[in-house]
Amino acid sequence: MTLFDSIYPFYPQQRKAFVFDVSTIIVIVVFLTFACSFLLIIPGIRGRVRLYWTLRVLLSLVVGVVIVAVQFTGDWETGWVKANTSYKSFSRALVKADIGLHVGLGGVNVTLMGNPVSQINETIHYNEHFAWRLGADYDHSYSEGLKRGLPSPILYVAEKFTKQSPCGVHRQYRISSHYASATLWVAFCTWLISNMLFSMPVLVYGGYMLLVTGAFMIFSLLSFSTVRNSPMCPIQFGIATLRTGYGGSFWLTLATGLLCFVAGITVVALHYFNLDLLKTFFDLREDKAEEYQEMTEVYINPHFVNEGLSPSEPSKLNPNSI
Repeated sequence: MTLFDSIYPFYPQQRKAFVFDVSTIIVIVVFLTFACSFLLIIPGIRGRVRLYWTLRVLLSLVVGVVIVAVQFTGDWETGWVKANTSYKSFSRALVKADIGLHVGLGGVNVTLMGNPVSQINETIHYNEHFAWRLGADYDHSYSEGLKRGLPSPILYVAEKFTKQSPCGVHRQYRISSHYASATLWVAFCTWLISNMLFSMPVLVYGGYMLLVTGAFMIFSLLSFSTVRNSPMCPIQFGIATLRTGYGGSFWLTLATGLLCFVAGITVVALHYFNLDLLKTFFDLREDKAEEYQEMTEVYINPHFVNEGLSPSEPSKLNPNSI
């Protein structure tokens, strides 16, 4: 940092990654722990059932970790632009930088990365988070950024989402993100219920709950996508315009929701058309080979059948006559 009128214009603060943060990492670690624990016991399962158990458990864990992790990611909507822009207020110095906007369910991240990173005797590498979850004050976060003296491009982008901004998108983004997050938590609950139904086992109702899980995930996407219907103020940096599109978390949620639909439809269809195959996949078929095995010969003590025979001469009886 360089001195400006004997004071530091920027202050060090804790940075938040625009895609992964501590909450996301914790969720991933927890589900990886479950997966590793299952892999430790899978060698004890014999035959083809081992493969069926592996597919069921891993697919279920993938659905669960996606539902929870996307709550904390910051790439539901993303955009980048390369621009020559001013770096500080009240300064004519221009820098060449990549400016990124990353919108999540909990707020926005604005990234400023110099190209090259070192310019005008400073290291230009910023990533700032402005939260709008319920209980968080976005305007307060923006005011704190002004007090810290954040670079002008970050403040310019963040100002577009304040309550006082003429764009008027703050309320739309906050409400749509809130309902998207709520429907995802409902999807997580239905995912838990589906796993309990599969283990009881009530297979067809577990399939129905998978369909409900996929439906709520799609509802969360529809809720978030409503912000695209509202007019977005242009974010201009000279002649360059920062445009956003759906990010990785949005498409990952869509793919997982479709996976739940496919799995649920498959379970329900097999229940009505091929129940034996469904029970085989869920390891519910009982081995009745021993029950239907015919007894060819039975040797009994002749003393209880014919006291006149010698004990040293066992007799053979037809099992059907017993």
